[in-house]
Amino acid sequence: MQPLADSSQNALRKIRFVLTDIDDTLTENGLLPAASYQALERLQKAGKKVIPITGRPAGWCDHIARMWPVDGIVGENGAFYFVYDRGKRKMKRRFWKTENERAADSKKLGQLRKQILATVEGCAVASDQSYREADLAIDFCEDVPALPKASV
Repeated sequence: MQPLADSSQNALRKIRFVLTDIDDTLTENGLLPAASYQALERLQKAGKKVIPITGRPAGWCDHIARMWPVDGIVGENGAFYFVYDRGKRKMKRRFWKTENERAADSKKLGQLRKQILATVEGCAVASDQSYREADLAIDFCEDVPALPKASV
């Protein structure tokens, strides 16, 4: 894959969608620089559909869909997508699994959570876990001291 800057104008005109990661792609050291936000705005104004794809939780994704210049967002590693209709001021939320399947998964994830916390010294449940709908995030380097690679 080549950088977009190396593409011909003809090739760039054919692009309809821009899918992007967030962490360390749009962000730098956990912050969203103005230049990244402005790039998203420019892409939208150029008629491109901009869709971040992230492992971040539903709570973050709701905010991003409402407040960032994006056309939707895929979150929790593909568990759902959100699209905010600015005209109607309404969020469309679509999950890969049914509510019953997610409830069953939640029980299994609860058991896995206990097992991981008992087994992997120094890790913790991610501080944003309460904003998640479909997955379990274990922190091994964000809000806890980074664990050695052998422990992860």
